[in-house]
Parts: sequence; C-alpha cells; structure tokens
Amino acid sequence: MPRIAIVDNEKLKEMQLKLHIQSVCPVNRVGKECIKIEADGKLSIDENLCTGCGICVKPGQGAIKIINLPEEWKKEPIHRYGQNLFALYSLPTPIFGNVVGILGINGIGKSTAIKILAQVIKPNLGDYEKEGNFANLISKFRGTEAQSFFERISSGKIKISYKPQQVELIPKTAKGKVRDLLKKVDEKSILNEIVEKLEIKEILNNDIDKISGGELQRVAIAAAVLKKASLYIFDEPTSFLDIKQRIGISKFIKSLVDEETAVLIVEHDLIIYDYLADFTHIMYGKEDAYGVVSGIKPTKNGINTYLSGYLKEENVRFREKKIKFEAKAPLKKESKEALISWQDIEKNLDGFNLKAPSGKINKGDVIGILGENGIGKTTFVKILADVLKQDKGIISKKVKVSYKPQYLQASDELVSAVLKDAISKYTNQIINPLSIQPLFLKKLNELSGGELQRVAIALCLSKDADLYLLDEPSAYLDIEQRLIISNLIRDLVEHKGASALVVDHDLLFIDYLSHKLMVFTGKPAVNGTVNGPFNMEDGMNMFLKELKITLRRDELSNMPRVNKEGSVKDREQKEKGKYYYT
Repeated sequence: MPRIAIVDNEKLKEMQLKLHIQSVCPVNRVGKECIKIEADGKLSIDENLCTGCGICVKPGQGAIKIINLPEEWKKEPIHRYGQNLFALYSLPTPIFGNVVGILGINGIGKSTAIKILAQVIKPNLGDYEKEGNFANLISKFRGTEAQSFFERISSGKIKISYKPQQVELIPKTAKGKVRDLLKKVDEKSILNEIVEKLEIKEILNNDIDKISGGELQRVAIAAAVLKKASLYIFDEPTSFLDIKQRIGISKFIKSLVDEETAVLIVEHDLIIYDYLADFTHIMYGKEDAYGVVSGIKPTKNGINTYLSGYLKEENVRFREKKIKFEAKAPLKKESKEALISWQDIEKNLDGFNLKAPSGKINKGDVIGILGENGIGKTTFVKILADVLKQDKGIISKKVKVSYKPQYLQASDELVSAVLKDAISKYTNQIINPLSIQPLFLKKLNELSGGELQRVAIALCLSKDADLYLLDEPSAYLDIEQRLIISNLIRDLVEHKGASALVVDHDLLFIDYLSHKLMVFTGKPAVNGTVNGPFNMEDGMNMFLKELKITLRRDELSNMPRVNKEGSVKDREQKEKGKYYYT
C-alpha cells in the first residue's frame, strides 16, 4: 500500500526521543533502516520500507504522521518539499473567460498549487533532491489538454500575474511611495483608471509601510492587474477588507475575464467565493501532509459537494460529517433578562465621532456586528470592554468582559503557558475543537496567523466572563475552522449563561453564528452610528440594502447565496424589500 510519512523535526529536538522512536519501529527491529537519524541529526522515515503500523506516531508527540493512501494510488507528486515533507498531487485548471476557484482547508496545498502555475515554485515531480523545472509539467501531462496549456506558459504565450496571499509582508521587500511602486509595474498605462476603481487615490502619496492591511490588499491587487497578463492569480484577495469592499473587489476581479483572459482564486469567505467563482476545484488530503486537486465543477455543485464532504467521481470522503446550515440561526430559548444596556453613548476619537443612541444585550445573546472598516465597530467594543471611556452617555452596569482584540500580539511565551487555565478546564470544549494541542510547545511568535488566531480565541473563551467580545475572529482561518468557531462560541455562551458580541466581515460566518445583529452606519473615519440589536431578518435587510445585494438560501445546503445582480430573484426580493433570504 502506498503511503506518505511526514516528520516535523522542529518538534523532535531531543536526541533521546529520536533514538526511542527509532527503537520502537518493527522494521528497524528486524535489522532494516526504516527510521534513521541522518548526519545532520534529523530523523527520517523510508516510505518504501514503512509498513504503516503507526507505532512511531504516539511517542512522536504530533511530530510524525503516517498516511496510508488508497491501494490504487500510484501517482507521483507534482511537487514535494523534501524527504518526509508535504507533497502536492495534481494542479487546478484555469479556463479562459471564467473565474476558477479552489476550495480547501488551510495546509492542504492551495497556495503551493497556484505558486507552481505562477512559476514561483519549480515543480520537481517528487524528486526533491534535484532542482525543479517548469518543463517537468509538459512531460508529466503529455497527451492531455494540460500539456498545451503548460507549453504556452513555458513559451511565454500565456503571461501570468500573481497576487500573493500574505500582503502584510509586502512592506518588508518593497520601499517607497505607493504611487511610485505602482508606476513601475504599470505595463498597460491604466494606473489612474485602476486607482479610481480600487479607491486607493487617497493613499498614493503614502509610504507602503504606513498603510493599513486593507489598503495593502487593494494596492497588491492593483499591482497585479496593472501587468499585461492572460492569467491573473489572486491568493485570498479579500482578507483585511470589509464586506462592502469585498463585494466591490469581487465585481472588479470578475470584470477582468474575457475570451483571452482567465482568473484563478483562493478564497475562504464562502459567500464571496460563491459570488466570484464560475467553476471550482476542491482540494482534499491531509493537512500539512499531502493535497490533491479534484476535477473541475460548476461552483454551485462544487460548493455543495464540498459541504457534503464526498467526491462522487473520485469516490473520496474527505470529511466525516456534512456541513449543514439552518434556515435561520437557531435559538433554543431567548432570555428577556438584560445583561447590559446603553443610552446616548458618544465618543470623539482623533476627529471621528461615534454615537450609540440606545440598546441592550440580553443574557444568552450571540450578536453579530456588521459595518464598513473605520466606522467605529472596534471603538464601541472597546467602550463596552472598558478599554475606552465614553465621552457622554450611560452604560447600565459594569459586567465582567473577556475581549479578543482585532490585532493579535505575539511574544516568546509558550502556547501551553498562555493557555494553562484553558487546558485544565476546557480541553474537550475549546482546546480539542480548535486543534491547539499540536501548538503547545510553540512560542506565540512562531505561530502562523491562523494558529495565533485560534490561540487568541481559546484564551478569550476560557476566561470567566459575562460578556465575550471577539473582534474579527475569522481572520486567517479557513472555511471549516470558521464554522467550528461559530459552534464553539454558541455552545460556550449557552453553557456559561453568558453573551457574545462578534465583529466580522464574513457574511456566512455572521449568518451562521448570530442570533441577532447590530449594524453600524455612517462615513468611514468621520462618523458612525450604532443601530440595533435587531432580529436577524431586520438587521440583514438594513445592511444588505446598503450593499445593494440580495441573499437567498440554496435549496440543497441552505447556505446563503448572493443573487446575480438584476436576476429575477434579485428584482423580486428588492421589490418586496426582502434583501435577506425569505
């Protein structure tokens, strides 16, 4: 049976532990070297000798994974990072005149796949001891339609422009004014047009290291589309953007495609993904071990297949349970007992004015907060958290608050030390669902954005509090992690008899999570008004009317979907004033 062995030598620092792992291997005990310690001190596993018994996994303490592949799986990988490291099988297929998307969890190889197409990574076809070469793909796919596609890329007939995932790293390699940096890549002489469409005119004279994450995202998208290309690749184009900006960016990206232009995207906001992509690849496999790209499907079918967890054509079940959505957010029993209320709150901060006329949060409420960036959401949360003091108005009483901020601070503390209380009290309720145990021996400053986010959420929810305030908890997380966290917040609130306020820009996440909504209106960086809490229908109608979009429910999965602008369904719902699904 073919198999993959993954070894994380960063977690295997003690030689005594490596020697012990080596000694328990049955193959080693009969005189063969399945598990050995290399000259550089690293532990390695010979996948050809490995029997897949898994005896080495437990003493490996999460550093070793042995994955048995199906018997018929005889394929060589497209790329492998090294001995006992991640392997990618197959690649997505761009389609000219369309937007093709890739759906999958973090650590499954989505970014690796598109980096190969963008020629950022040279594929080695599993021979990691030799330098990879893009020509490898031509021979690999000889006799298929993909051969012609890769030949055209190799010969320069298909030019590629690539927007990377981690836009926050751009200031580390690029220096200077935004305008000057964009001028350098403006191969089409359309800088002024793109600046207007992406609403970045106000920051053109700013230094690249002085702009926000959302501004960096739009600058990175601008840099990508200013280049002459026939294939545009966008890795997570909506992170750091608010919902209004996400809709605008989606429309802009869709406008790029024509008969001679294709777009490939990776995106974790499922409603935006559904709105943006015409066709879908699903990526499955084992996190941080291997990834496989499925055949291509129309996006509606692709999303429903992804939610079901079963690929019929490949006969592969990649998730044990289906992901199901409710017709409306479930609320077993609504409390009428107020936890906290406010009246005529006002706060002036650096020229920005926030007003919260009146409202209250009942015990057991899980309230989603929607609104543009720079409109006061975080300021209001900080006032409730007693991090900021209001200038005017009354808050009914002080309540014990646990607050997860928008921006996360890393340090050299160990995860196990930071989450000591959570580990002792909530292993089953918080630690296990968030898959935090493999992170215990890592320092906070060694974590990825998604790992740090999960630790911060665990820390917030494990504290004893009446009110949990979480600012953008979905950032850096994949679709499945977002839904796990939604369930976690709802269950913890119900279990503790507490309440939660959640600020986020992922509409699906907010819809799945919330019992009620608060909507912030106004002008970013100038003024903001707090409206609500409302019931879900009234709150969503108010917010979606501002966005000029309507949502319906998918007939199979019940997932909210954006109606095509101007469609019969879109016109019907707008005429009735029912912007939210009916």
